[in-house]
Amino acid sequence: MGQPEGGARREEGASAASELPPGQRLQRGWPVTHYGPVPRFKPERWEFRVFGATADGDKRCWNHEEFSALPFATVVADLHCVTKFSMLGAEWGGVLARTILELAPPAPNVTHVMVWAEYGYSANMRLSDFASEQTIFATHKDGEPLTAEHGFPLRLVVPHLYAWKGPKWVRGVEYMAADRRGFWEERGYHNIGDPWREQRYSYQEEPGDGPEL
Repeated sequence: MGQPEGGARREEGASAASELPPGQRLQRGWPVTHYGPVPRFKPERWEFRVFGATADGDKRCWNHEEFSALPFATVVADLHCVTKFSMLGAEWGGVLARTILELAPPAPNVTHVMVWAEYGYSANMRLSDFASEQTIFATHKDGEPLTAEHGFPLRLVVPHLYAWKGPKWVRGVEYMAADRRGFWEERGYHNIGDPWREQRYSYQEEPGDGPEL
């Protein structure tokens, strides 16, 4: 499962210090942070599902070979972990969330998604966050396949939110007509998780930020 982690876009010409959200420190390299064991990848059993409030009421599934054949894109973005380290300017390669939304459209009343990963780990977010042009289901970082410890075969990267909103070892997306807290959100982390507003913990939430705990 994913340890609470997050990310934000770099601005051209900005200094490293100016790119860091409040309370963050610059990290050289990429620490391994997660909760629970690293799952063993079994390609013959792997499946990516989109389900819930889809436009046609049906779920959509891809096996690993099919998912790997989807259009490949790259996004250059930072990663901001709620544990206070920031990694700047990584190149993430994989399948854009917008591609999934096009191939498996949500129903008109969908407002949020739940991203599901191995061991039942989950992370919720607003549909607008998921639909961002930089949100990506990453298979690669800086041109190299992800390692198992960093989420191989698939992790979500949502660059403008703390990285716990981007689970490792993703297996599917649920479309929802109402918000519902995910794994870390039920355990005291902020329902939205904007690093620039330092939305780390649920006690910081304001009315409308999320469902009641």
